Amino acid sequence: MNEEQAVLDFFAKEENLPLGLSVAEQIDALRLQMNNRYWQELQQHLTATFSSHGLEWQVELTEDRNATGTLVGLSCDARPKHEIRLRPMAEQQYLGGEWRIYYGLMWSDVPSPDHLGAAAVHNLKESLQGAGFKNNAGFLAWQWTAFHPRRRDFLLRYAKEPEKLLGEMGAILSKLLIDHGDSIELANSALRSVPRSMAISLDRLRSKRSGE
Repeated sequence: MNEEQAVLDFFAKEENLPLGLSVAEQIDALRLQMNNRYWQELQQHLTATFSSHGLEWQVELTEDRNATGTLVGLSCDARPKHEIRLRPMAEQQYLGGEWRIYYGLMWSDVPSPDHLGAAAVHNLKESLQGAGFKNNAGFLAWQWTAFHPRRRDFLLRYAKEPEKLLGEMGAILSKLLIDHGDSIELANSALRSVPRSMAISLDRLRSKRSGE
């Protein structure tokens, strides 16, 4: 019998079950606290890294819309903001029974065909596809990382060597902005020139779909 099964068998006993459930609740709370702290510290790390490279990106935390106080990622915005723009981001998604972090360039809102057809946007998309990124309706480019933020190996490593782990994730986003920063800026500049009336609001799109 392995160690994990022995632990399960111990807590499965009637007299030990209340203790086991209490421990599980506390561990879940601890995972959430460590997860939130990871994104907060990554925000600080990226802000310092971007500043050192002269990158004028503002890093903002992303909260789970369905769970107040639960952080699930972060995104970067240039100033001034425009209605339709591309935002470098990293976020965790629950897939296949566990959380995994992905990153890339996210649309701030639903782009129109004119936004998608801008030459600078098309060129950026082609360049990122050549670098192995995927794309879909919400993302000009996205890619999985090897990080699973609520898994035991990740949390143990984060507790032991946080700066190294933050540095690895920070390097992934920094590389995206350093390698493709000029192209991202050109794309966002082109998007600003598309008439505002062409933009399709995500909220309007959701309302339209709900009314169908």
